[in-house]
Amino acid sequence: MDRAALRPKVMALPGGGAQLEQFRALTLFAESSDTVQAARKMIRTALEEWALRALVDDVALCVSELVGNVVHHAVPDECLVVPGAPRRVDITLTKWPKWLFLGVTDEDSSPPLLPPRETSFPELESDLSEASLLDSGRGLKIVEVLADSLWWSLEEAGGKTVFCRFDLVGSSGRR
Repeated sequence: MDRAALRPKVMALPGGGAQLEQFRALTLFAESSDTVQAARKMIRTALEEWALRALVDDVALCVSELVGNVVHHAVPDECLVVPGAPRRVDITLTKWPKWLFLGVTDEDSSPPLLPPRETSFPELESDLSEASLLDSGRGLKIVEVLADSLWWSLEEAGGKTVFCRFDLVGSSGRR
């Protein structure tokens, strides 16, 4: 492997500025026993290298939930099915000056079951037992609470990406 390819690159910014590129990508397979663990390790390593240790727990939990959803629920679109092949999970982590973006791509274009906003029960927040939570969408509800923004997008060739944004400046004070 060419180690030069792993070195950060400097990106030119408009107005003559420059910024160190901070991007990581990892492809995993849903059938591997260590898929979620490998995703968390990539997140932890990148955030520590980028001096964002305060975000490690939140982003690692989000990637665990999103990759876990792929492992347990994603069924590849017919156009992407290869008999006998494992299901692919692509993870991207991108740091910009004001934001950190996490993307988890799978081969299933079905929309994620994002938790509806109107089913929040504020009176139960202090004593949320598992019995009081919705049957589906719990993991995405956790992600929605930890991230500053959560959305998804269809991929042109099939499948989808679920994105999270974490604000690095002016955040709501959770971090």
